[in-house]
Amino acid sequence: MTAGEKAKAKSEQAEGKAKEAVGSAIGNDRMAAEGQTEKSTGDAREAKEKAKDAFKH
Repeated sequence: MTAGEKAKAKSEQAEGKAKEAVGSAIGNDRMAAEGQTEKSTGDAREAKEKAKDAFKH
């Protein structure tokens, strides 16, 4: 996994988790849903990079 892609995945996961928590705390369903989507995008990016690494070796 390239360091840049790994960092991008982790930042997307963290940002999404934070946005989801804030949205839930203030009762903003749309913000919570956006946060969940960002987190899922980061999870998918991380999985893709791990799969690429598995096929390299």
